[in-house]
Amino acid sequence: MISRRFRFQCLIRVLVLALSIGGLVLVVTETRLYAVHILLGLAVVYQVISLILYVEKTNRELARFLLALRYHDFSQTFKDEKLGRSFDRLRHAFTEIMDNFRKVRMEKEEHYQYLQIIVQHVGIGLLAFQSDGDVELINPAAKKIFKVPFLKNIKTLESFSPELLRTLQTMRPHQRALVKVETDGDVLNLALYSREFKLRDQSFTLVSIQNIQSELEEKEIESWQKLIRVLTHEIMNSITPIASLASTIDDLIEESAGKTLPAAPEEAARREALSDIHHAARTIQKRSQGLLQFVDAYRNLTLIPQPHPETFPIGELFQRVEKLMAAQVGEKVRDFRSSVKPVDLKIFADPALIEQVLINLLLNAAQAIAGRDSAMISLVAYQDGQARTLIEVRDNGPGISAENIDKIFIPFFSTKDGGAGIGLSFSRQVMHLHRGSISVHSRPGEETVFTLRF
Repeated sequence: MISRRFRFQCLIRVLVLALSIGGLVLVVTETRLYAVHILLGLAVVYQVISLILYVEKTNRELARFLLALRYHDFSQTFKDEKLGRSFDRLRHAFTEIMDNFRKVRMEKEEHYQYLQIIVQHVGIGLLAFQSDGDVELINPAAKKIFKVPFLKNIKTLESFSPELLRTLQTMRPHQRALVKVETDGDVLNLALYSREFKLRDQSFTLVSIQNIQSELEEKEIESWQKLIRVLTHEIMNSITPIASLASTIDDLIEESAGKTLPAAPEEAARREALSDIHHAARTIQKRSQGLLQFVDAYRNLTLIPQPHPETFPIGELFQRVEKLMAAQVGEKVRDFRSSVKPVDLKIFADPALIEQVLINLLLNAAQAIAGRDSAMISLVAYQDGQARTLIEVRDNGPGISAENIDKIFIPFFSTKDGGAGIGLSFSRQVMHLHRGSISVHSRPGEETVFTLRF
């Protein structure tokens, strides 16, 4: 054991080297055996080199340790070769340091994997890019919003939305922006928030992207519902007593007119006046009742029942709607088409409420194309690239003007003569209760498409 110790190994090697050198000197001075001279000389050289390498073993281990740190190679090990206490302490220190670095690296890998999982699964879109637009990171939520499988440079987004690209290129750190995007008949309101960070001496812009279209619609619906409740309450409170008083006046006049009065000129004038008052009271009463019914119809917008969803085939829904609308649509439409792809496509919704929505949309379409020679309505159901079920109601009517298309879902607004502006607002609330959406795309003079997304 002691012979393996470093000090004794060096001492033995030095003694052997000294003896070899002494022997070499003796042989050289006393004999002429040149072959022996050469062999002893080579032996001396070998022992010198071996001693130097043995002494420099510590330097080589230290160099290997430092190179391992430099190149992050934490798989290196430093075995205990029993060279003495000082060497034991050195190797032990090397091993502890390598273990600590290995542990830190494993923790960093775990944290990186953890952050990757969060980034990949978070519902908000995340996009990180350099100053030249090269994308460093994009998560599935952002890909879903942009409808792309991958993104190499943000300049590619120009085809998706030029306004969005301009906003991303000009956003400053900690800036917020709202961008509206219309794509494939779908309306997105994107809320953007930017941050700046540095990584590997390079500057990156990190932008969070969230589609808040459903939240905006929800707040808008809530605001209209509150307004309708207040208006209908006040109007009902004002009109109800008027209708009641008009009815009372009418009854009193009828009772007074029924009495037998002497035939006199002044009584004839009195009867004529009572008759005029009677007609006026009747008119007030009828108009009051009409206003009450009108207000009650708007109040129903705030009383839509909660859906009772079930899974049912869309084909059966289309068949029921076609039968219900055959009389009204058939008179105005020469070409009515319906299709479901695949034929067994189903949705999870309240069939009665969705049926009413389709009836509203078909009635609007039939009125829009009335009088056209090539009137056509189509009812289509399919799944898009994101596995969402879509139902479209198309017509080749005059379309909707750009100034009205953003207003058609607002209660009380209507582009039709005598329209109450209830049907589309009702339809949007029904789709909102189903956690879906309704949108419209129109090309004036060509077609209008209403799309229900589930």
